[in-house]
Amino acid sequence: MNFPVEAMSDLPEEHKASFLAQLEHMQVRDSLRLYNSLVERCFKDCVSDFRSKNLAKDEEKCVQKCCEKFMNVSARTGMRFQEFFSEMEKQAAEAAKQASRKR
Repeated sequence: MNFPVEAMSDLPEEHKASFLAQLEHMQVRDSLRLYNSLVERCFKDCVSDFRSKNLAKDEEKCVQKCCEKFMNVSARTGMRFQEFFSEMEKQAAEAAKQASRKR
């Protein structure tokens, strides 16, 4: 979901900078959480032999498929949330329009 930059236009510069720094921190944290979740899940699902420091060919294929699937699901989920929140914003704007007409 994209943050509407125009919503910050009235804020003082130091507040804008602070807000953007917090937003960036949240994005980095979410990226790390996604990466850690991916590694943990694919490792549990795919790695079964600890006799070698290298992955076996079947483990390597499994990890590759697992990563692709995980990233595809994450991307689709993100798109669905974006669509959902976009629809919520439209409904809220329509409700605000109707409320202002009644006054």
